[in-house]
Amino acid sequence: LPCAVLSNRTRVITHTSVVKTLGRSEGGKQRRLARLSQQGTPLPGFLYGKNLEPFVPNSLRVALNNPMLFRTRGGVRRAVNAGLVPEICEVWLKARDAGVLQARQEGIARRADILMRGLAHVGITALIDEVTGYQEVRDRDELNRILEVYIAKELLPWTKRFPDEFYEQLFRVRNWQYRPLSVKRPKYVGKLTNELVYDKLPKGVLNELRTKNPVTPKGYRRYKHFQFLTEDIGNPHLEKQVASVTTLMRASPNWATFQRLFNRAFGMQGEFYFDELERQNPIP
Repeated sequence: LPCAVLSNRTRVITHTSVVKTLGRSEGGKQRRLARLSQQGTPLPGFLYGKNLEPFVPNSLRVALNNPMLFRTRGGVRRAVNAGLVPEICEVWLKARDAGVLQARQEGIARRADILMRGLAHVGITALIDEVTGYQEVRDRDELNRILEVYIAKELLPWTKRFPDEFYEQLFRVRNWQYRPLSVKRPKYVGKLTNELVYDKLPKGVLNELRTKNPVTPKGYRRYKHFQFLTEDIGNPHLEKQVASVTTLMRASPNWATFQRLFNRAFGMQGEFYFDELERQNPIP
């Protein structure tokens, strides 16, 4: 099926290919018959027929009477919105199930059935995105839109975003000694904070923060990641995540219990990456 993604992100399939795939000709006689539709609104050649009309919903009829045109290197082509293809197939399958199809129409219904079965495994939108390569463009565009609302254009002044209780509870469930007046912490606290908090922001945000706030040659980051998050969306999401994690730690008597609660709350499986790091370099 020749298909395309238009500049407005509409996925389309060429009109001619829909006709050919269903195995129905669309000559002058068929076009005249289509115009004689009982309900006044003409139907395309792949759906004309008095026995099909009762199964054509009005919404589909209206959509098909507003044809889409798009320009290719070969010229202007007529297209069908890809989202309508399952509805077109459904008309043929309902007519077949009702036993109103003529013998010469049974082959079309079989093709519609094959097409519907194929789309049951992969949605038509995802299928077109994969075939056209648009999924890479789509993913990149979506990431850019996320970063626009999460990453601030200018560095924000330092403001305390992680309350003391977050670290107090973290040290308790990890069975580490907590010194509230000391800013010195085990070196893996930062990695664990990434897993618990920053990794739960939208995909791509943490990588962008690492790019904007790289590790210096001395082994530390010059700023706090949250200084690069937006005030209206990025930091409120961060603070909500910090509060959620703190609540789970407060309800946990130990690290194992917290990990189960965290995995259940955020859909994770298995142990934290941090645990593997600590096994290799135990924290006293």
